[in-house]
Amino acid sequence: MSSQRSLTPDPRGRDDPAPGGGRLLARLLADPRRRGRITHVQHVPARRGRRAEWPAWVPRLLIDRLALAGIDAPWEHQVTAAEHARAGRSVIIATGTASGKSLAYLMPALSAVLGEEPTSAQGTVLYLSPTKALAADQLRSLRGLRLTRLRAATYDGDTPADERGWVRQYADYVLTNPDMLHRSILPGHARWSAFLRRLRYVIIDEAHGYRGVFGSHVAQVLRRLRRICARYGVSPVFILASATTAEPAETARRLTGVPVEAVADDASPRAAASFALWEPPLTDLRGERGAPVRRSATAEAADLLADLVVEDVQTLAFVRSRRGAESVALSARRALDEVAPELSGRVAAYRAGYLPEERRALESALRAREIVGLASTNALELGVDVSGLDAVLVCGWPGTRASLWQQAGRAGRAGQEALAVLVARDDPLDTFLVHHPEAIFGTPVEATVLDPDNPYVLEPHLCAAAAESPLTEADIELFGPVTAHVLPDLVRRGLLRHRATGWYWTRRERATDLADIRGAGGTPIQVVEASTGRLLGTVDEASAHTTVHEGAVYLHQGESFLVQTLDLDDSVALVDPAEPDYTTTARDVTDIRIIETLRTSSWGRATLCFGTVEVTRQVVAYQMRRLQSGEMLGEKPLDLPPRTLRTRAVWWTLANEQLNELGTPGAGPGLPAGDARGPRVSAPGLAPSSEPPSRAGRGVGPAPDLRAASDPTPEPVPAPDAALEPEPGLIPTLDPETSPGLTSTSASDLHSQTGEAVQPDTGLVTGSGPSPEQESRPVLAPDSASPPGTGLAPTLEPETSPTFRPDRDSTPRLGFSSRAASDSGREPRAGFVPTPRTEPGVGAGLDLDLPGAAHAAEHASIGLLPLFATCDRWDIGGVSTACHPDTGLLTVFVYDGHEGGAGFAERGYSDAAAWLHATRDAILACECEAGCPSCIQSPKCGNGNDPLDKGGAVVLLDALLRDVPKVTKT
Repeated sequence: MSSQRSLTPDPRGRDDPAPGGGRLLARLLADPRRRGRITHVQHVPARRGRRAEWPAWVPRLLIDRLALAGIDAPWEHQVTAAEHARAGRSVIIATGTASGKSLAYLMPALSAVLGEEPTSAQGTVLYLSPTKALAADQLRSLRGLRLTRLRAATYDGDTPADERGWVRQYADYVLTNPDMLHRSILPGHARWSAFLRRLRYVIIDEAHGYRGVFGSHVAQVLRRLRRICARYGVSPVFILASATTAEPAETARRLTGVPVEAVADDASPRAAASFALWEPPLTDLRGERGAPVRRSATAEAADLLADLVVEDVQTLAFVRSRRGAESVALSARRALDEVAPELSGRVAAYRAGYLPEERRALESALRAREIVGLASTNALELGVDVSGLDAVLVCGWPGTRASLWQQAGRAGRAGQEALAVLVARDDPLDTFLVHHPEAIFGTPVEATVLDPDNPYVLEPHLCAAAAESPLTEADIELFGPVTAHVLPDLVRRGLLRHRATGWYWTRRERATDLADIRGAGGTPIQVVEASTGRLLGTVDEASAHTTVHEGAVYLHQGESFLVQTLDLDDSVALVDPAEPDYTTTARDVTDIRIIETLRTSSWGRATLCFGTVEVTRQVVAYQMRRLQSGEMLGEKPLDLPPRTLRTRAVWWTLANEQLNELGTPGAGPGLPAGDARGPRVSAPGLAPSSEPPSRAGRGVGPAPDLRAASDPTPEPVPAPDAALEPEPGLIPTLDPETSPGLTSTSASDLHSQTGEAVQPDTGLVTGSGPSPEQESRPVLAPDSASPPGTGLAPTLEPETSPTFRPDRDSTPRLGFSSRAASDSGREPRAGFVPTPRTEPGVGAGLDLDLPGAAHAAEHASIGLLPLFATCDRWDIGGVSTACHPDTGLLTVFVYDGHEGGAGFAERGYSDAAAWLHATRDAILACECEAGCPSCIQSPKCGNGNDPLDKGGAVVLLDALLRDVPKVTKT
């Protein structure tokens, strides 16, 4: 709550280390072998703060208490935001980490509670945060002010039943989360009537985290809240606190449904810091097609964390998955055991799924500096306003620039020297970014994407609203234009009953159970130690397919377990303690069919489309890789049920005439069933579906003998870490400096944010499709993406890459291979090269491997879409085929990994010309010979990255873009 400085990008950065953070970096570089791993060091200069006077309406008591807490005067942006709220205008404060956003909302909120507002009556405040940890941290800060008239309390899943009644009756400052608002407060609003009648402010903290499907659900929950408040005669003011994002006012309006003022001029001070871009070294291992394998980011981050702990530098390592966080902590402890055994106990992991008492103990130990090194899944999940951190390690690109700066800003919060290090994963986008710092520093952050009008999101909330109070015609405008079309369908399906006075919920079931706002779906799986019955944690049902399948390595608090049994019916996974020297990665197969085409745009003879599709995914196998090296040890089959998802996709087709002009037989009727070019590429990881894998027109030729192994599979993904929209005009050209692959994620990495199944030391993500939970998300699109870059190939996730459509009688098999890395020996290039240049095999003789060319184009386009749709790779998936049965043509799909869509594919359709141009340029810019993880390969590819034709992909994209219109039709 103190006025702290923030760490934000500054275009005036230098390549020399900063005076402060540079000293920490120098310690890490004491080992000469590491010096070549730094690709860029950005100096973030210090910034002086701008103070302001306390508003006259702030109670003297509050000013005195804040002074005792070390806050002598507010910053200008805090006062500006507070004045908006005080005047009855909803406001969003979008400034850097540690800029004191909490004080901006505490001034009006506490003034209302203390009865110092014009209404004179004491008001109430509802505080919403995405995590329990953040709410608990805020409660500690409030109690630290020692305001006797303030009755603040948390109301969440950890609140004992006997305390809940007191909170409802007496609390005037309630700290909760959207889940409790959705499932408890709104359905039981009658018991909250005294609190709701006096509600003055609704505070939405970490507002930038409400994006994608999760954000869309929260938007509807907030509309339900406004509706119930109106019933009690109040219209609360919304105060939103967010990391720096583009278009904060518009994002806040879409989230809350009311006009919102924006305050984005950060007046807080900032100390100098060093931000290093770090690329792990190449190993002696070779991956698919001989591509070199780079050391995993998790292994590298673990070493750095251990070194910083030895130096007593309190460090927070952000890792993209639960398993990755556990792996980093475990590896750091092992390293410390060898050099400083007394310090190994001062390193821990923090993630969702821990029991409440475990989380509280970790938070307390971190504040007391009993823990010096902590590995966490992400800033939102940590959700604790911790000061005094010396360094931050970001293990892998977090998905957006906004998230990167939010995480990096936790370094140096108390004004001391700061160090932030981005450790690149062996991934297309990561590799591109560490060699193109201009894509990170001095580039505007993204806007947040959410779609409250998604009918799959809206329907259950209309039912919940009707259960809270019958819906009327007046409510249609509140819930959005789609409401009028959805209500008749709900009546037809028997979910609502329509009477002259409105729409009623008449079922016995709880209407709120229809909506899982976190997007996980299903009953959580309890992970239980078989020998003792001890509950280790929980995993969402969809993620269970990829994280706690039979044979999976499960990590908890630094201990490793092997899953013996996964019982989906009883929602339990039984595990036994074990110390395997390998990690496990799930693989899946995917199929797709077109349900409805909503928009089309003719690009000459090529066609771009956007519409509704049905995706079927199934986890069919898992791979075992050696811990330190990532070496493939084998693959075992799994027997798990398939999952079907109806979502939105963008896809493009090429006419047979275009293919004929390229010297390739068209994909239509004239194409012989047994073309020698080999099997066609299908959805990354096709799961056995009702239709034969090789139906007419699906294959380009006989499939190789795939019967030797079992099908691979991916995992489902939750939607919490949605995506951000690109700022208008941010990437209007193909110039790498204006449109660098800043947030390239791939379809195969469709893992849940709360738990991306990243293998402990290999950094491999388990699964390749979107999933309801970030820890193990069902990979809808096995194909990974390939970010733009010079010599950087998108790492294709095995579980996200396309799968073969073998002959009817053959069994799909995904070949296994070590994760390939980008070519070695390359010098970092000064900038992106958007102009065509001759690459070995590119267009040579136009001898295309048609399925391989489409497959490669799909991988690369998935990797580049996040640059335009600002989504994370777990949010999208892809499928490609030389001839899709629904189009009869060569078709490449990229789809949203969430039921009903999340707006990412639609953004791809809108920005298709720039997106696909960037995809082509990224492939051309890569200096590899035939494809690598930096351009067209994916470690999760269900087909083992075969077939892939790098040159063919460029030829197909050239044909597609030849007649692209200046503006995509909508």
